[in-house]
Parts: sequence; structure tokens; C-alpha cells
Amino acid sequence: MTPEEARSAAKQKLKGICGVYKACDGDPSRLCQNQIYGGPMQMGGAGSGASFANNYSDLANIRLRMQVIGPHFEPDTTTTLFGKTMQMPIYGAPVTGVNSFGGERVITEEDFCTATVEGCKQAGTIAFRGDTSTYSNDYIPGIEAIAAAGGHGIKIIKPRAQQHILKRMAYAEKVGALAVGVDVDGCGSYMMNVNKQPVFRKSIDEIREWIQSTTLPFIIKGVMCVQDAEAAVEAGAAAIVVSNHGGRVLDCTPGTATVLPDIAKAVGKNCTVLADGGVRTGADVVKMLALGAKGVLIGRDIIRAAIGGGIEGVRVHMEHLQKNLASTMLMIGCPTLNDITPAILERP
Repeated sequence: MTPEEARSAAKQKLKGICGVYKACDGDPSRLCQNQIYGGPMQMGGAGSGASFANNYSDLANIRLRMQVIGPHFEPDTTTTLFGKTMQMPIYGAPVTGVNSFGGERVITEEDFCTATVEGCKQAGTIAFRGDTSTYSNDYIPGIEAIAAAGGHGIKIIKPRAQQHILKRMAYAEKVGALAVGVDVDGCGSYMMNVNKQPVFRKSIDEIREWIQSTTLPFIIKGVMCVQDAEAAVEAGAAAIVVSNHGGRVLDCTPGTATVLPDIAKAVGKNCTVLADGGVRTGADVVKMLALGAKGVLIGRDIIRAAIGGGIEGVRVHMEHLQKNLASTMLMIGCPTLNDITPAILERP
């Protein structure tokens, strides 16, 4: 299977939901955006879709400096995450809940979780598994998929009531997950609220309670300002993810590429800074790394890869991104990820 074959299969299965366009840019004319008013959000963005679109356009407007004269080298894309070696700084985002993208007519929740976790594992990287309104204390397919993969996965939980978060964290630790975390911006989750699964804003003290309850590295996902990044570090987070939830929880935010540099500058020496939002290619990965991230998460493209090709679809997509990242590094003169600095960026 090729990435394009998986995308073609996904396009057939996602008719009426996602156009699987060459540019997944959140433009108002896109199928997913036209469904917002009077219907489910599904794969689009909140409100006007501006946050979704800004993720794409803010990153697209950054240019790379090409530098090709010098000794030849084979780019090294390997990195470590919480002490574990990865073949690339590209991870599967915790997109979860097939009810958001077509329901079980396209893929079951269990198969989706297995495809993302196992596909990323086979590609030499790791998947984050999320939380959604169909999950309960007795039904958590994401953790089950991580357990089946020998603990090779990271569990992210919605900002539910404290006791529910702590229970899920303990379960993730029991199955040997690499890390655990909460997407704090999930307090604005459309799906959770519509389906009467309460989610809440969380205080530093509540975050500190989570961190003190586990031996696993803890991640705060959904950081879009320096103040929240500093609060996460103050509470003891090992990592943050700069993310606006794919533009799905608040309209009119800037793209993550715009806020990333200030956040990385403020807390990058004290925690691992990851980022998502609009990353589609190896060149996009390079841009995010140059802006201060140590790794990126891939969301909507992983959905399409899993729907179109299952485990193999996810594997070949992640391998394609790794190869594209390596070829980009060759063309900008960066033998290792540490060589990717702001100096390789050009802004129009």
C-alpha cells in the first residue's frame, strides 16, 4: 500500500464528511466546513473555522532556506521521547471518537485505536490515544490498544472530574504506557458537552494532583499562551503540547506556529515542547522544529490513513513523513534534528 492508495480508499469511505483534499486547509469552501452550521462539526473547525484555517496558513506562510553546497550526508531523523528512541519526531495525535468522523460505518473505535497505535509502532514512532464522549470507566479502547501493543502508546484524557481522570491515569500506568496527560483545552469540547460528559477548566493545584499521583511523565496538551505554559511547568509537567485542538474548541485563535516561538522560549529549557496544528509534510515538521518544538503530532491525516488502510495505512503514512523529513533536511543542510534552528527559516 502507498499513502496515496490509503487516501483514495479513505475518500470513498468518507463521502459526505471529508473530501480528502490535497490541501487540508480548513477553507470555508471545504466539505467539512460547510457542514458546521446546523449539523455536527465532524472533521471541521469550530464556528467559522478560522482556527483550523490559521493552523494551516500560518505554517504555510513560513519558507525554508535551501542550502545544498557542502559535504554530503545522510540525515538522521532519530530522537528520544521520555527516554525511548523514535525514528522520527512525528507522533500520532490523540484524535479519538469515530462519532466525529462518520461513525462505525467507516471504522470501529477499536479498529481505529489499534490502527493508530500499531501503525505508529511499526513505523518506529508512537501514537497518543485520546478520550471522547463514548468512553466510560469501563470502556476505554485507547488504553486497551496501548496494552495490546505492550504499553507502546501515550494516553491523553479529557479534563473530566478529578476522580475520573485519576482512575484513567492509574489504568494507563498499569498497562505500561510511556506517558499520560490531559488535554486541558478539552474543557471546551463540543462532543463532550453535547453528549453530557462534563468537562472543566482546571487549576494548577488540580494539575499538580494528577502529576503527583503517577510515576509516568505527564503531558499538558492544549497550550496556546505563555501563561498556560508557565503554569503547566509550575505544576510539574514533563511536557506540553502547543495546540488549539485542531481548531475545534475555540474560533479565531492564531495558528499554533504563530504562538510556538514565544512559548518555547519561555519554557523550552524546563520541559519538552511538542506542537500540532496544520502539519502535513516533512517540510512542515522542519518548520515546527525550527520554531522551537521538539516533536509534532499528526491528526487529521492519521484519521484518513487509518480509515483508508488500517494499521498498514498508518504505517506507510508515517514512513512517508519520515522520508520527506529526511529529504527536506538534506536540502536545507541539516544532518541532525539539532541542526534545525530558526536560521533555516525565511518569512515572506
